[in-house]
Amino acid sequence: MTIYKSPISMMGAAALCVVLASGCTDLKPVQAQLDDLKSQLSKLSPQIASADSQAIAAAGSARSAAASAQRAQSAADTASKTARNNQQAIEAINEKIDRMFKHKLSK
Repeated sequence: MTIYKSPISMMGAAALCVVLASGCTDLKPVQAQLDDLKSQLSKLSPQIASADSQAIAAAGSARSAAASAQRAQSAADTASKTARNNQQAIEAINEKIDRMFKHKLSK
């Protein structure tokens, strides 16, 4: 096996060592940023849980409102049907009364 030791490869290896060494010494700011992110995450966790419970409560309220609206629609449909039936009955009674008066007048 042949190892080439040229000045360019030696300088490249030295530069690589310098870059790696400088990267290792710069971990303190990264660790501080990680710690900051962890604290922000710990503050957000209860807020997320609260928002989740509020969303669940809102969904329950929406389902309840939808059920109430359905009951109201059913009641309105029943009232409309009853009103139509009553109107038909009133028209039938008025027709009978008109026939009765016409019958008496013709005699």
